[in-house]
Amino acid sequence: MGEDAERLKRRLPLLEYLRQQNWIGRSVGRGEYVGLCPLHQESRPSFYVNARKDVFYCHGCGQGGDLFRFLQLSERMSFRESLACLDQAVPRECESTAVLEQAATFYEQQLERHPEARQYLSQRSVHDPVLMRELRIGYAAGGSLRRHLRAQGYSFELLQRAGLITERGIDALYQRVVFPLYQDEHIVNLYGRSIGDAFAHRFLPGGKGGLYAWDQVRHYPEIILVEGLFDYAALRQAGFVNVTCSLGTHLNEDQLRHMCDGQRTVYVAFDADANRSGQRAAEQLARYLGARGIAARRVLLPEGHDPNSFFARGGTANQFQSLLEAAQP
Repeated sequence: MGEDAERLKRRLPLLEYLRQQNWIGRSVGRGEYVGLCPLHQESRPSFYVNARKDVFYCHGCGQGGDLFRFLQLSERMSFRESLACLDQAVPRECESTAVLEQAATFYEQQLERHPEARQYLSQRSVHDPVLMRELRIGYAAGGSLRRHLRAQGYSFELLQRAGLITERGIDALYQRVVFPLYQDEHIVNLYGRSIGDAFAHRFLPGGKGGLYAWDQVRHYPEIILVEGLFDYAALRQAGFVNVTCSLGTHLNEDQLRHMCDGQRTVYVAFDADANRSGQRAAEQLARYLGARGIAARRVLLPEGHDPNSFFARGGTANQFQSLLEAAQP
């Protein structure tokens, strides 16, 4: 029964269950949320949820615990009754979110075990261990994801539906460095960059969400927009904190809405492609933003370079800052 409970908690995190019950909590940082306690009447929020540890505690009534403890207190159920109740309550969306979270954690662990992946990152000039942990960069070595997730209680059908494995049960992101993509603090997709001969870029089925790390940068008066996640990582390593990423040159509706949700200056640092595709996309985006009252500047990188290769081949933060200062409307 203990194993069943742990598997169920992974499939339906406490915060997800509370939101299903219309609990409203605001983020106070580091994965913690606070709101009015659903267990007693109060006028000042004292109910805290730690999403990382998957537990709650109310400073008003003194109650705390995990998902099962909450259900026992709120519905006056026994542990067995709460287990049966929650087993029927897991919606498909929560299962998909949970399995992507478990896959991302597994890939993070694999990165430490495979020197070929760390060597690839080093070649791409991504080497800061603190940043790598923050971005939750992982590696899909292949051969064991299916077994690991099945042991966590996830069905073969769910793994296929999420796009994590093929019909033959093979890891869909095999031999790729993996970045989780978030929306509203939940993983909505995984991006894989091949370190071998396979097609370079791969996403799982579904959307890629909004602009990468948007919640961290949306309040800056100036932001730098790049195409790819390696560009993002290179700029973050160089000390630029006001960076976001569109995961390609074609922005979706959510990303365009993010760009235009306040007054700011956007520095578009797309790739300087030999065929000028990146430059044309930057010009088109700058016109779009300008028509909506957003100041846009195009960062003119050396021909053939993207922000990642600029730093990988010896560029400095001061030199990139000079490019920002010379950016054109």
